[in-house]
Amino acid sequence: MKKFSFSAVLAGLFLGLPVGADAAYPVYPSRQVNSMPTGAVPNNGQMMYVPAMNYGNVVPATYGAYNNNAVAPTRVTGALPRVGTAQSTAGRQYYQPADYDRLADSGLYVGLSAGFTASVMGDMTADYQGEQNSYFVPGAFQAAEFQSDSVIPLQISVGAAINNDVRVDFSYLRYSGISYPDIVQTSDGMGSYIEAQVDGGAITANTTMLNVYYNIDSYTGYLAGGSLRPYIGAGVGISLNTVADYVVYDGTFYSEMDPTQAGPGDLTGISDVYAYHNGGTTEQFAFMLEGGLTTEMEGGIKLDFFVRYANLGKVKTSGSIIVSQTEWLGDGAGGEVQAPYDSVFHYTNWYESGRLGMVDLGVRLRLQF
Repeated sequence: MKKFSFSAVLAGLFLGLPVGADAAYPVYPSRQVNSMPTGAVPNNGQMMYVPAMNYGNVVPATYGAYNNNAVAPTRVTGALPRVGTAQSTAGRQYYQPADYDRLADSGLYVGLSAGFTASVMGDMTADYQGEQNSYFVPGAFQAAEFQSDSVIPLQISVGAAINNDVRVDFSYLRYSGISYPDIVQTSDGMGSYIEAQVDGGAITANTTMLNVYYNIDSYTGYLAGGSLRPYIGAGVGISLNTVADYVVYDGTFYSEMDPTQAGPGDLTGISDVYAYHNGGTTEQFAFMLEGGLTTEMEGGIKLDFFVRYANLGKVKTSGSIIVSQTEWLGDGAGGEVQAPYDSVFHYTNWYESGRLGMVDLGVRLRLQF
């Protein structure tokens, strides 16, 4: 009797294992067992050999098949650590790991950018406007905004990613296509202003900067379904700003004396004043602020679409001005005649200057190594 009881317990455990397994692992779908002839193959599902017990005798095998109509598993997401840091707090909008590998910054890179200057900010003024007889030297006595054609800033950069959020590079940035204003308001010597024409005065800036960029997707998440990664950046450096020589022409007639009261050879007036301004190069502190979006092309090439504000400091002349003017002399009979010569004067330390700033729209191509 004891033998029979012990054998019954073992048989019950053996026969109950499949049921227990199903209960222990509820994620598996229900199992449907269909008796089939030996050697038969079911039309669907996974084959499983199940020996059947019949009072201790082995009977022909039966085959069972799992149905494949189970509901697709639910994807479980959690708080993953921030990429590139040791923090375990959430806060980043996560996508597939391949998306992060694709847009992640890593290693050294070289970059080349081109853009379009949407706005040139700054103007020229004459620092010598308070000098005695300064109105005889026409220039920008009132602030005159820079002239600009199509300004295409070009930049070359070499840098490296410190981690997945921060990268640093050293860049060379060049601006051209800017010039001294074509028309300036110059003093008439009596508290008013008159227009004078300008020819020349091309302006260029060659800037070297150390830049730091930070990916802000920790706060914003990736954009456009994970294809765009936002960032911000800032840089400081030195800019060599150059203005070429230019000439300012003032065709106004300035009366110095009533001809009826002038003796022979007395100066009665001047006209056709040409002021030749020598250009100059100044070394200025410069900085920039940038914001943009990064995406990727094939072959490890990234594209940065950016908006940048660059402040390049002052552009300034050398302070040397040569003035040529036509003089009019009394003829001793109440009239005046043009002098047979042009008077020439040389002024030094009479500067013209103005601050130079830009807002650029551009794209940067970066090749990572």
